[in-house]
Amino acid sequence: MHERIQELIEREMSEPARASVGRIAFGPLLVCLLLFLLVPATHRPRAQTAECLTIADFASNEVGAFPSDWRVRKNEGKAVYVVRAEGENRFLAAESRGLGIQAANEREWDLNAYPVLAWSWRPREFPRGSDERDPSTNDSALAVYLLVPYSRVRGPKALKYIWSEKVPVGTQLTSNMGLTQVRVLRSGTAGRGEWTEERVNVRNDFKQRFEESVTPTPAGIAVLTDSDDTKSSAAGDYANFRACRF
Repeated sequence: MHERIQELIEREMSEPARASVGRIAFGPLLVCLLLFLLVPATHRPRAQTAECLTIADFASNEVGAFPSDWRVRKNEGKAVYVVRAEGENRFLAAESRGLGIQAANEREWDLNAYPVLAWSWRPREFPRGSDERDPSTNDSALAVYLLVPYSRVRGPKALKYIWSEKVPVGTQLTSNMGLTQVRVLRSGTAGRGEWTEERVNVRNDFKQRFEESVTPTPAGIAVLTDSDDTKSSAAGDYANFRACRF
């Protein structure tokens, strides 16, 4: 798994109800209970699955340090991404000074059962002069990736969701010779300094953007706050990554 994540980041800079049982109802209830016990376990109703699976909430990570369960392509990236705390809430704070290095977290999950990637993010500084439509100014204050294994030679496929200062919401772009499909989720500086919650159906997006019918198994997620193309600076925060059923 680590090798698959590493390949990506080397190529590319989501009170119970009560019932009272009386003496009269006891007989029917006992019969129902016995019938239930006689039903094979495979035919019994299954317990409700959790609405969301935690991917990364940084609760167990050391404040003031790079999260130990994440990876970066170059050691310089560990200075870009640091765990911070506000009250009881922990998050990943990113500050880039002329760098473009991803941080990635390895995690597999059932994308059919949990097709939605959810997270919170907060832009603090947009890279000066950035415009993701132009390769020479392709920097973003905030970017979140879904990573899917593809090729040991060409690297994995990825969905990339960005908060752009200029590019309109809904704009779809590509990079890394088509292996990274980009979608603008937020645009503009309104909301700077404020947390915003996102929920994206990454299963449907992946199938649509890559024109595939089979649901893949993710290798994990990644984030990127970069400013290397504009040679400026960028800053933003990430929190509470989950995989959800809806």
